[in-house]
Amino acid sequence: MTNLIDAIDQRGLIRDSYVIEGIMPGECRSIFLDWALFEDHDMPQAERIKTLLAHYGPKNPDHPMTAVLHAALEDAAPPKRRGGRAGRVG
Repeated sequence: MTNLIDAIDQRGLIRDSYVIEGIMPGECRSIFLDWALFEDHDMPQAERIKTLLAHYGPKNPDHPMTAVLHAALEDAAPPKRRGGRAGRVG
């Protein structure tokens, strides 16, 4: 699993965020955005996030990066269809 984590987080941004003492949620969001925009990988991003959560989340359930990763998965969910006029007009 460590080799997969190293491949997903090649620059170690996510790994390092978990060892920075006193890191704040805003800093974690910034680190995550940097990771999401610049990490190049064949695996879909949602799968990479799930893998990172499976690796880091259980040992760090209250860490702000864990919360950021969970939020990223929620934001990545496909939009729900809205029917009727609201769906056509917006």
